[in-house]
Amino acid sequence: MTAQYESVSDPKADMSFFERYLTAWVAICIVVGILLGQGMPNIFKAIGAMEIAKVNLPVGLLIWVMIIPMLLKIDFSALHQVKEHVKGIGVTLLINWLVKPFSMAFLGWLFIRVFFASLLPAEQIDSYIAGLILLAAAPCTAMVFVWSRLTSGDPYFTLSQVALNDLIMVFAFAPIVALLLGVSSITVPWDTLFTSVVLYIVIPVIIAQIIRKALLIKGQAYFDAVMHRIQPWSISALLLTLVLLFAFQGDAIISQPMVIALLAIPILIQVFFNSALAYWLNRKIGEKHAVACPSALIGASNFFELAVAAAISLFGFHSGAALATVVGVLIEVPVMLLVVKIVNQSKSWYEAGIR
Repeated sequence: MTAQYESVSDPKADMSFFERYLTAWVAICIVVGILLGQGMPNIFKAIGAMEIAKVNLPVGLLIWVMIIPMLLKIDFSALHQVKEHVKGIGVTLLINWLVKPFSMAFLGWLFIRVFFASLLPAEQIDSYIAGLILLAAAPCTAMVFVWSRLTSGDPYFTLSQVALNDLIMVFAFAPIVALLLGVSSITVPWDTLFTSVVLYIVIPVIIAQIIRKALLIKGQAYFDAVMHRIQPWSISALLLTLVLLFAFQGDAIISQPMVIALLAIPILIQVFFNSALAYWLNRKIGEKHAVACPSALIGASNFFELAVAAAISLFGFHSGAALATVVGVLIEVPVMLLVVKIVNQSKSWYEAGIR
């Protein structure tokens, strides 16, 4: 583990080929999924019917391929470093678990149920709000390491914060989602919610940690080489999942083409609000810039793979919830790169306020 990231002159150069063009791939998946769904509806109906206990088996497999490589990066032994970054950790936890989910629930209600209600299919209003809540209730895991590096963030802070967030997520994700869905008057399928947490958080975390230890026994170089080889797996599995999802969502999108743009608005507001709040709070308490940057980025981004998985499990492929989480995937990279640019360019302003 390196002591400090080197500065990066070209942010996109530090991202993998898949990560760099994620927005383009998602856009392609939208088109391909809709075309396949319209052209071969019977095949996708058969895929949708491959379920056990409301868990779609093809999607479940794809989601594990999505999530486990990301969780391999998490070193829970880094939790002892939390005490070294108490103030920055406190700000990030405040944003992740008290501000972001609740602010998104409010924004979802305001925009989806009030401002845009007449422009959206009435039967999906609750489902769209549920998807936005699921997106906000899962703090980002793997991509945070990319965003942190692009801002020369403190790697020890980033690692310890991500490890702590993942640990909290095991216990807090289901209660927060259930609370906010209840507040939004959305029926909570508790058994499905807990099944999703076990399937897509608890079991993958355990499997990833077992594999991580087995790989590290062969040395850090071997571990790094394996991680490099499997890096495209997560994004590839995500894209295949999106093709399936949009094959089922095709009719809704064709009939309501503005839905994606309308759903993007509260997500964009949430990203900028939470990143700005985390950045400002870190400045107010005197944290160094190398901590404030990843703190702001962790507070703004989402574990969208988990959100997509939970939305499909809870509400199904055809749901507005699944579509809402996918909109988060669609805008993740360009929006987060913009936040990276803002915090990098404001470094002198930030440091002038803590001297």
